[in-house]
Amino acid sequence: MTRRIRFSLNRDAEPTTPDGAPGVCYGILEGEAVVANGATHRLAELRLLPPCWPTKIVCVGRNYREHAAELGNAPPTEPLIFLKPVSALVAHGDAILYPSISARVDYEGELGVVIGRRARHVKREDALEYVRGYTCVNDVTARDLQQKDGQWTRAKGFDTFCSVGPWMVPRDEVRFDELRVRTFLDGQKRQDASVRDMIFPVSRIIEFVTEVMTLEPGDLIATGTPAGIGPMQAGSVVRVEIEGLGALENRVVKP
Repeated sequence: MTRRIRFSLNRDAEPTTPDGAPGVCYGILEGEAVVANGATHRLAELRLLPPCWPTKIVCVGRNYREHAAELGNAPPTEPLIFLKPVSALVAHGDAILYPSISARVDYEGELGVVIGRRARHVKREDALEYVRGYTCVNDVTARDLQQKDGQWTRAKGFDTFCSVGPWMVPRDEVRFDELRVRTFLDGQKRQDASVRDMIFPVSRIIEFVTEVMTLEPGDLIATGTPAGIGPMQAGSVVRVEIEGLGALENRVVKP
């Protein structure tokens, strides 16, 4: 299975370093080495970055019936979408910063979809042709602020609140119906669901989103979280694992 890595040769690069910046490359992981542009690099010597550089991060809320129920909401009748800023991105191994103005910060393990080509007014039957690949996402949420605000921009938009990675697997190499989203908090499993349980499949989400906005290559869709969300504490380690796509792990810290 091909594991597509985005990295920087500069170990001090920020996770939000864009494509085109000096030293930012894409490569293929082969064991403990990364092959890129004819050169081979030791993985341990590189700065791992989020596996895509999006112009926008589109997220889907309440896309699993049991998750909607645990929040006390009825399942939506059409995809419920919102945006995260690109400044929220962090990579596998980076810290998730616990904001001082929140008293409850939750993990939300999700399947991430990376767009491969420009998409506008896409029909559902053609939608998967626009997918480059899949990855793991943690849609971190300040739950108390979400409830207080009545809309989700602040609660979902803090720096470090969109952890993505560790790599992307091309669409054609993924047995989609076999994917399960599992989230572990300090080693204890908290979420475990098949992507077949999503209310709206990836094809419908792409159709719905592209009725509203153009998706560009590298854009990221977070497809919603299953039941089992819960709070993290400073010092917690959260791991989002999707078999075949890898495991995304981050530690929560108070700055």
